[in-house]
Amino acid sequence: MAEQEQTRTFEDLVAEGTAVPTEGWDFSWFKGRATEARPSWGYAKAMAGRLGGATAALDIHTGGGEVLGFALGAAAQAPVLTVATEVWPPNVAKATALLRPRGVAVVASPEGAPLPFADDTFDLVVSRHPVRPDWPEIARVLEPGGTYFAQHVGPGSAFELVEHFLGPQPDQRHSSRHPDREREDAEAAGLEIVDLRAERLRMEFYDIAAVVHFLRKVIWMVPGFTVQEYEPRLRALHERIEAEGSFVAHSTRHLFEARKPGR
Repeated sequence: MAEQEQTRTFEDLVAEGTAVPTEGWDFSWFKGRATEARPSWGYAKAMAGRLGGATAALDIHTGGGEVLGFALGAAAQAPVLTVATEVWPPNVAKATALLRPRGVAVVASPEGAPLPFADDTFDLVVSRHPVRPDWPEIARVLEPGGTYFAQHVGPGSAFELVEHFLGPQPDQRHSSRHPDREREDAEAAGLEIVDLRAERLRMEFYDIAAVVHFLRKVIWMVPGFTVQEYEPRLRALHERIEAEGSFVAHSTRHLFEARKPGR
């Protein structure tokens, strides 16, 4: 098998990475091809604990509903009301198929649009890797005393990979994703910060197929990525992985817990 793997050409691997569907947030395809260390706080299990004590919960940017589905299955009991929103239409369909049997309504909600819910609706709002937290909207839909509990992607995440394709991006390393900036924005929306923890985590890519699939799936890393446009950089990275055994990058994550003050 190892001999077979070594004979796969650059073109074979790129074709393989291009053929994999990108819907949802199931990363099981990467097993054996790429690894990423997980934050110490174990977000999905922690979310399950929060859901078990909630009455009305909202999951923002649910992706394909995989994390919410796991958390509901692991929760001691499900909230009376659970709703999820998603931006990308293929993910809306996938999340609906997964979550509807659990009694969860999935709502298509365009990026930048107000959340389609009344004020003070939810006692818990959760999100794993939201594209961009809309703090005023989160504060609006939380009931007084309600909690926002989320895992965010931090600044400079996987930037060793990003800069291989785009060159130096110093400004992006200190973007609005920085936890200090997000703390300020959350507080400006009237939320109180309960917990904020950040970690930098090792990533490794073991073949160029994993890189291609990752950049097709996480589309904001290299905006407009196509194999055709970036073929020379892909080939150079393939040769590096072949020579060194892997390509190492680092992700950044932070755990964010905020509370809406009571009346």
